[in-house]
Amino acid sequence: MSERVQIEIEGHVADVMLNRAGKLNALDLKMFAALAEAADSISNNTSVRAVVLHGAGGNFCAGIDLSVLGESDLDFGKTLDTPVDPSPANFFQRAAYAWRELPIPVICALEGVVFGGGLQVALGADIRYAGPDAKFSIMESKWGLIPDMAISTTLRGLVAPDYVKELAWTARVLDSTEAQALGLITAVADDPLATSRELAAECAARSPDSIRGIKALVNDAWQVSDADSLALEARLQSGIIGGENQLEAVSANLQKREPDFKD
Repeated sequence: MSERVQIEIEGHVADVMLNRAGKLNALDLKMFAALAEAADSISNNTSVRAVVLHGAGGNFCAGIDLSVLGESDLDFGKTLDTPVDPSPANFFQRAAYAWRELPIPVICALEGVVFGGGLQVALGADIRYAGPDAKFSIMESKWGLIPDMAISTTLRGLVAPDYVKELAWTARVLDSTEAQALGLITAVADDPLATSRELAAECAARSPDSIRGIKALVNDAWQVSDADSLALEARLQSGIIGGENQLEAVSANLQKREPDFKD
């Protein structure tokens, strides 16, 4: 695993930290790759039931490292046009989209700057808790670019299109209060990392089949027709109900004991 991203697993929770504090955790090519690799590593570890994603040094991520734009050896056209199999996302998009692809909860703790690509990485998470002093910006237009790290999928349904256009056109900086009001973040927390870890632990203590099913339902059903949504609900539930973990959840509740779920 790259030094750019640090992973620690305790119990059933993976703690994932962007580890480039001296550069405000900015996204260079190694960081783009390391984020996707971290998500893939967790995906292959069936014992992990929840993820906490955060940045080192009091900041989440300052966005793209401008050195990337000067990479003479990188074929941007080919890289942007080529999905990383089996994902529909390209190399740059996967740094954010890989967290949406994970079947387990990803809770993001946001402090300091959350700019550009950093915000897009955070949007790949399921839940975002931000500190009172965090700052946010869809900043790509400042560099003559569009936001393109899967924001068309992760921000859809969270923020109204007119607000997205205004934020992206102006690249203005928001505080946590406005970010929450617009829907960019879930809540403001005095200690977003502690709050994220508490929620991750709560998710990890429940049936992993239920938790995974809820993420799959919400991620997919909100984007399709009523008929497809109803069919998805039924398909997901039929794969869970009567299963070992579902029966264990019932038994543990009735017997007033801690459940013992299977990975």
